[in-house]
Amino acid sequence: MSTHDAWDLLRQFTDARIALGRSGASLPTREVLKFGLAHAQARDAIHQPFDSEPLRGELEALGLETLTVHSAAADRDTYLHRPDLGRKLDEESRALLARRKGNADLLLVIGDGLSSHAVHRQSVGLIRALLPYIETLGLTLAPVALAHQSRVALGDDIGEALGAKAVAILIGERPGLSSPDSLGVYLTWKPERSRIESERNCISNIRPEGLPWEAAAFKLAWLLEQAFLRRLTGVKLKDESDNPALHGKVKPLLR
Repeated sequence: MSTHDAWDLLRQFTDARIALGRSGASLPTREVLKFGLAHAQARDAIHQPFDSEPLRGELEALGLETLTVHSAAADRDTYLHRPDLGRKLDEESRALLARRKGNADLLLVIGDGLSSHAVHRQSVGLIRALLPYIETLGLTLAPVALAHQSRVALGDDIGEALGAKAVAILIGERPGLSSPDSLGVYLTWKPERSRIESERNCISNIRPEGLPWEAAAFKLAWLLEQAFLRRLTGVKLKDESDNPALHGKVKPLLR
């Protein structure tokens, strides 16, 4: 097998930029242009505005109630320069949620994060795949929160304000040069503003080219089941959903 054929074989297994070739001491022009395009797509994903209205319509078509909230970051520029403001609600949203406080088992939050492109593409498909598991587990749902200018920790603030037992925030991940539309999910038991990163479980790279919606939904359902049984999330809850002995087994919770 020639060296060229060997690299072609390896390219089937990765989106990484390998064996790009060279033109003299530099990369070929086509590879420089492709890199520039990927970089532009990543930057666009970060700055693309979050249009939550189409998502609201799709979620309501699934029979889900929604709420729209905003972080304390008033605009995208503030959001990017002040991460702390993206982790807490603005006062108007906090007042709205105080009026809707309940005791639902699970709150789903859709937050733009660092890629609203990811949210627009992946969030509804993931929730659609998750709903049968939620029904099997017998969990009650709070209204889905559509969160603008959101960091991961905003989910804990929203969950505490609504009185949910657990929160899963679906959020756009930092774009990579081959994945500007990758979604992450962070699950927290008993959300409150004092929670730290080690108290959350993360599922990342959710997109058709990475972790498909159906596989991500099963992982999240497995973690939800264990979170409600053990009353915790984070480093003390290890993801064993890939254990063949457990595959496909998500059972109603006994409470």
